[in-house]
Amino acid sequence: TDKNVYGDPGFTNYTVFSLWDTYRAAHPLYTLVQPERVPDFINSMLAIYEQQGRLPVWHLYGSDTNEMIGIQSVPVIADAILKNMKGFNYERAYQAMKASMMSDYKGLSYVTKLEYIPADKEKESVAKGLEYAIADWGVAQVARKLGKVDDYEYFSKRALAYQKYWDKDTRFFRGKNQDGSWLTPFNPVHSTHRNDAYCEGNGWQYTWLVPHDVEGLISLLGGDDAFVSKLDSLFSVNADLGDAASPDISGLIGQYAHGNEPGHHTVYLYSYAGLQWKTAEKVDYILSQMYHDSPDGLQGNEDCGQMSSWYVFSSLGFYPVNPSNGIYVFGRPIFDKVALKLPENKVFEIRTVNNSRENKYIQSVQLNGRPYDKSYISHADIVNGGTLVITMGNKPNKDFGANMDCRPKSAIK
Repeated sequence: TDKNVYGDPGFTNYTVFSLWDTYRAAHPLYTLVQPERVPDFINSMLAIYEQQGRLPVWHLYGSDTNEMIGIQSVPVIADAILKNMKGFNYERAYQAMKASMMSDYKGLSYVTKLEYIPADKEKESVAKGLEYAIADWGVAQVARKLGKVDDYEYFSKRALAYQKYWDKDTRFFRGKNQDGSWLTPFNPVHSTHRNDAYCEGNGWQYTWLVPHDVEGLISLLGGDDAFVSKLDSLFSVNADLGDAASPDISGLIGQYAHGNEPGHHTVYLYSYAGLQWKTAEKVDYILSQMYHDSPDGLQGNEDCGQMSSWYVFSSLGFYPVNPSNGIYVFGRPIFDKVALKLPENKVFEIRTVNNSRENKYIQSVQLNGRPYDKSYISHADIVNGGTLVITMGNKPNKDFGANMDCRPKSAIK
């Protein structure tokens, strides 16, 4: 990255990290299907940090383009540490994560001083703030794992900074000026590409970008019923985005945009309110209607594997809503049988019973022969090896995952 020539670094050096896209599902997928590559991904990122003084943002052919927003190599490294992956130095990685998030990159100095990014000082302030909160959550969790109590408390607080952008009157995340006033005029549908408070999206799409604290988002919206009502509306509101709208807002179902990455977790959020069957309906529609084996078979840019990674995860039957906490939320599997080959010659097998186009609803789940009522499965359960049996039906089992104890959890306990 510093344009100097180096000898053998002792690891395979990688580039082309489209991290704003790939941290969401592509990198979590590597931890399952190609875990042997993950340490070298991290070591490459740490080398980049040492050469440029900040972890990579969008690293392309040996140069950091500084394109897009956030420093989303941070959640990738957090995910690897929290999954106990070996082959890199945790302390070295943590110091790189912390220093990068304490830098002044693209509005971070405002996060440090004001706890939010003023919309009259920085474009894309809401999108930046929400992405930084996700990364801060990852730093906090790694700090806790490494016994850094003060850092854990500090970054845990910063992870809640997404609340600073919440307007309780409009019930959207909005741009806030330095004097505390809301950025006006405000239209939650309107988009001005890379020149408003969002990034390749609008107020409707960015309402849901709190994967690290879904329970907190539910609380902001007023509880389960209000949350579900708002989420239902996302898929039904049809309105003109404006002449200057981002062309990346594509693959629309109402205001949900499957063609761009910030919304990829959104259909799985119903499970956090106990309605896994609604997640199943949306996932089934997207899998069957929005992916095709033709030149226009993706709804948006592939973006170095993220668009396909959504499909791979979802076709298996689950998805990492929070890309760093090792929790995969159930959706709607489409294969009768899948075998994941794991390290130490372990295998995790997923069997789908009564699988058909019509049978899109999970009726029951068994893990290693025992009833499993949770609407999610952990990374630890998968990498231990075993068999997951998912029985399907053509009508919702509204009890599955409805109990509070059976819902996905945002935080690692």
